Amino acid sequence: MSVAKTQKAPLEGVNPKQHLVNVVMTDGTKFQILTTWGKEGSTLTLDADPKNHPAWQDNKNQGFINANNERVNKFKSKFDFDFGTESKKAQE
Repeated sequence: MSVAKTQKAPLEGVNPKQHLVNVVMTDGTKFQILTTWGKEGSTLTLDADPKNHPAWQDNKNQGFINANNERVNKFKSKFDFDFGTESKKAQE
């Protein structure tokens, strides 16, 4: 198959070598990806993925731990802001 006129053929020796690694999701699901991470046959165990990360969830009470919880609480108390609910001042 020929390369389209708008695309350039990949340069030899420029890009890093890719290899297969095993990925384990939070629910134990396993699959392989082609990547430059680790070494051939390495295992990448995810601690956050689409099955448990709040960005992909509709349920807000899923128990995901926010690593910046102290900073979020400081912001909430400083600006009286409660992310999606009415503020205390608006209720008074």
